[in-house]
Amino acid sequence: MKDVTQLHEGWNLRHEEALLPARVPGCVHSDLLAAGVIPDPFLGLDETEVAWVGRRSWSYVTELGHDSGHERSELVFDGLDTAAEILLDDSSLGSTRNMHRVHRFDVTGRTGSLEVRFASAYDEADRVRALTGERPNVYPEPFQYIRKMACSFGWDWGPTVVTAGMWRPVRLEHWSTARLAEVRPLVTVDGTTGRVELHVRAPRTASGSGRRLTLRATVAGAVAETSFEGEEATLRIEVAEPELWWPRGYGAQPLYGLDVELLDESGEPLDSWTRRIGFRSVTVDRSADEHGTGFTFVVNGVRIFARGVNWIPDDVLPSRVTPERYRTRLTQAAEANIDLIRVWGGGIYEDDAFYDVCDELGLMVWQDFLFACAAYPEEQPLRGEVEAEARDNVVRLMTHASLVLWNGNNENLWGFRDWDWETPLAGDSWGEGYYLGVLPRIVAESDPTRPYTAGSPWSGSWDHHPNDPRHGTHHSWEVWNRQDYAAYRADVPRFCAEFGWQAPPALATLRRALPGEELAPDSPGMLHHQKAEDGNGKLNRGIERHFGLPEDDFDRWHYLAQVVQARAVSAGIEHWRSHWPVCAGTVVWQLNDCWPVSSWAAIDGDGRLKPLYHELRRVYADRLLSLVPTEDGPVLALDNQSGVTWRTSVTLRRADADGTVLKEATFDLEAAARTVVRLVVPASLLPGTGSSKELLVADADGLRAVHVPVYEKEFAYPEPVYDVRVEPHGDSDTVDVVVTARTLVRDLLLQADRLAPTAAADRGLTTLLPGEEARIAVTGWSGDDVTAVRRALFSVGAV
Repeated sequence: MKDVTQLHEGWNLRHEEALLPARVPGCVHSDLLAAGVIPDPFLGLDETEVAWVGRRSWSYVTELGHDSGHERSELVFDGLDTAAEILLDDSSLGSTRNMHRVHRFDVTGRTGSLEVRFASAYDEADRVRALTGERPNVYPEPFQYIRKMACSFGWDWGPTVVTAGMWRPVRLEHWSTARLAEVRPLVTVDGTTGRVELHVRAPRTASGSGRRLTLRATVAGAVAETSFEGEEATLRIEVAEPELWWPRGYGAQPLYGLDVELLDESGEPLDSWTRRIGFRSVTVDRSADEHGTGFTFVVNGVRIFARGVNWIPDDVLPSRVTPERYRTRLTQAAEANIDLIRVWGGGIYEDDAFYDVCDELGLMVWQDFLFACAAYPEEQPLRGEVEAEARDNVVRLMTHASLVLWNGNNENLWGFRDWDWETPLAGDSWGEGYYLGVLPRIVAESDPTRPYTAGSPWSGSWDHHPNDPRHGTHHSWEVWNRQDYAAYRADVPRFCAEFGWQAPPALATLRRALPGEELAPDSPGMLHHQKAEDGNGKLNRGIERHFGLPEDDFDRWHYLAQVVQARAVSAGIEHWRSHWPVCAGTVVWQLNDCWPVSSWAAIDGDGRLKPLYHELRRVYADRLLSLVPTEDGPVLALDNQSGVTWRTSVTLRRADADGTVLKEATFDLEAAARTVVRLVVPASLLPGTGSSKELLVADADGLRAVHVPVYEKEFAYPEPVYDVRVEPHGDSDTVDVVVTARTLVRDLLLQADRLAPTAAADRGLTTLLPGEEARIAVTGWSGDDVTAVRRALFSVGAV
C-alpha cells in the first residue's frame, strides 16, 4: 500500500545570514511576522513597509530523509507560490512557475539537504513579459504574466502583499507497482437511477508494467470492479433511487462516500481514494426569448433564482485560512439566505475544505478560472501552464456536488471590447483563445456533467455586446462609479453577476487596524485602507445625495455610509427579484474581505458583520415583501422563492412623519411557489408626489417595506425619541437590548462593537413606527449600561 509522510516540520527560512523557523504550509510574510522581522501589513500604513519582501528571492531548507522499501519515492508539493527551483544536495530536481498546480518530483533512493528556492514574483513576471510582450491591464502590477493569485499584487479592495512560499501541504509518497494519479467521477442522474462513471489514470513502475490490476469502487452500497493492464481504466456504477442533492432551500444535501481501490493480482491494495459525491443534475438555460437570452440555473429540473455573493480570498495570506475559518464564513453566508458563491477569478482555487462545506450547506459554487481584468498572453511558457492548471483543478474539484458552473474569466471579454485594449494589442493574443477554446475543451473532456460559460459578463457570443444586460450575465458598475443607486431600476438584466456599493468596516475593526489614529473619513489610515479609485469621493457623493454630508462627525459619516451601502444593494435586489423569471439571479460584490478595508464586503476583514449582511438576510429570504419604485409610483412585490404557496394579508398604511396613519388598507394576496405577485398600490394610499411628510409602509407576516417619495434629507423626520432597556437573555454572554419607539425611528442600528470589540447584534437596520418595539440580541457583552447602549444606537433622523 502507498505510504504518505507529511513534511510539515523542520523547515527554516533563510533571511540574511540567519535561519528563521518556518511554518509549512505558510509563506514568507507569515514567517517573517512570527520572527518579528516585519510589522503587520494590515495595521496603519505598514503595508508599504513590507513591499520589499515581494521583490526578493527566498529559500526554504530542511533535511530530507526517508527509508522506504517501495519502488518509488516522490516529493509532492500541493502548492508552490510561485517561481521556484527545488534542489536536493544542490542538484536541481526541477522548477515551477504556477501557484495553482500540484508538482511532483522523483526522489527514489535520495536523501540530503532539500532547498526550495523562490525567485521574486516580479522578476518572473518581467522575464515572461520580455518573451511575450506587453499586454494592457486594469492595474499597474504585472499579474497577468505569472500564474499566481492576481490580487496579491493589490486590487481596489486589497493590499499589495506579494507572497512566496509553500502555501499548501508538502509530502513524500512511497509506492510500488502503480498508484492512482487521477480519478474522475462523472456523476449523473437518469430518472431514478444514479450513475457514476469513473475514469482512472494509474501510472506504473517498470515492474508494474503490463500486470493485470483491479480497480474496485463502492458507493451507496453498490460495488463494481474491473481489471486492466494499461495505465487507464473506466468503471461504471449504478445506484438505485439515490436521494438527490439540492441547493439550500430546495431540499436536503445527502452526500455519499465514493471509495476507490487499486489492487494487485493477489488482491492486495496498492492505493486508495475517497471522496464524497452528491447525485444531482445541473444545467444553465440560455434559451433565447422575447427579452433576449436567458441565464437560469436549473438543478434537478427546477429553475432557480440564484441568491449569490462573490467570494475573494479570505486572507491576502491564503495559507492562514483554516478549515474552521471556511466553515465560519460559509455558515454566515448560508445564514444570510445565500445559495450561490462565486469564486472570483483574481483569487485562487480554494482548498477542498471550502467546497466540502459548500456541499454540506447546499451552497452552489460558481468557479471562475483564474483570469481577471487583464489581457493574458497565450504564448509559452504561459499556455502550457494554463492547460495543466485547468486540468489539475477541474479533476480535483469535479467531485463536489456544490460545483455548478465553470466560468472562463472575470471581465476580460468585456475589457477587450470597452477598455481600449484593441489598439495597443495590435493583433496580439489576449486570452480569447483560452476562454473560447482551451478551457471549454478541457471542461468538455474532463467534466462534461457541468456547464461552462466563457466569461462574466458574457452575452453568449460576439453577436451582442459582452455586457449587454439583455443577454447572459451582466456586471452593473455604472451605478457605484457614477450614478445614484436608483439607477439599478433602469433595466432588468437576465442575470446580474456583479454589482455593489462600498462602506467602511466596523468601528472596532478600524480601531484595531488604525491604532492611535484620530479617525476621520480622510485621515491617513482611512485613506490608506481605501483602495478604490476615488472611493471616498463616491462614498461621500452617495451620502450627500440622500442625507447630506455630516461635517466633523466621523461616527455619523460612518453610520450613513453603511446605511447607503445596505440601501443600494437592497434596491437592486428588490427590483431584480420582482422581475423573476426574466432576471434569474443576483451575485453581490462581495461577501468577504481579505484585510481591514473600506470595501463592498458584507463581512469586514476582521469577520464583523456590516449592516449589509443583515440586509442580505432580508432581501435573500425565501419570502420578500418590497415596495419597488417605478415611474408610476411604488409597486408592492410579493416574491415567494419557497417551495410552497405564500398566502398572506398585506397591510398598507400611508402615514405622516409623526406616525399618524392617514389611510390604511389590507389585501389578501397569494403567491404560488417560486413566483412573484406584483400589486399596483392604489392611488389613495400613495404619498403625495414629492411629499416630504408622508411615507408608505407595508407589513405582512413580520416583514416590512417602507417607501419615502423624496430623498431622506428632504423628508421631515422628527427627532427620534425612544426608550431603551437591557434585559437578560438567559445566556451569560447574551443580553437583549429592547428599544421602544415614541416617534418614527428610521433605520435604527445598534453598532454592538461599540459596547465591546467582541459584541455582535443579531439584526441590522430596523424601522419602527411610534409605539413599536424592537428586541435586539447582543452576544459577546453582558453589561447593562443603558447610556453605553444609547451611544451605540444610530438612526436616520438622529441629530
